[in-house]
Amino acid sequence: MSETFNEPRLAINRIYTKTGDKGETGLVGGQRVWKDAQRIEVYGTVDELNSFVGLVRISARENRLDAFEAIIERVQHELFNLGSVLATMPEDLHPNQPRITKETIDQLEREIDQYNANLAPLRSFVLPGGTRICAELHVCRTVCRRAERALVTLSHLEETPIEALLYLNRLSDAMFVWSRWVNQELGVAEALWQPNKAAR
Repeated sequence: MSETFNEPRLAINRIYTKTGDKGETGLVGGQRVWKDAQRIEVYGTVDELNSFVGLVRISARENRLDAFEAIIERVQHELFNLGSVLATMPEDLHPNQPRITKETIDQLEREIDQYNANLAPLRSFVLPGGTRICAELHVCRTVCRRAERALVTLSHLEETPIEALLYLNRLSDAMFVWSRWVNQELGVAEALWQPNKAAR
């Protein structure tokens, strides 16, 4: 059964507050930390990833990939949930605070299997391209891997939820599978790495 999270309690009336002018920012629990702290690096990279996922969502709509667009929209909400928990110190987490759950990860794994089922086995590495949406998904994949690396670094310094790490790992795999699937769905051949096409 799906968990129910608290709705956001936000009132954004002013865009600039000047509270970060000295290089600090606030966590959900009220702690002030430097903007280059590892925790900020992690959820900042997750935020960056979500921006690129937004481009994929637009491209999916333009290509009339309706079911896929719905998945991408859900992923955007999941990334905000992930950002919520990463912006909170473990001792301040609320039981109903938005976060990544085992169900979230299980759903992503089912979709990876579903979209990978009819793809041809790879005989070489894939170059990003073929279609714009494929290239956008590869950008998402690589930013997701960077977020994962940043989270691993944070895990050496502070307690981090294992679900967050599992989700980012699976999501990067999903982005790769989806990048192959969209080219197939749109009838465009994959661009495969050919070492001898390089300048010699």
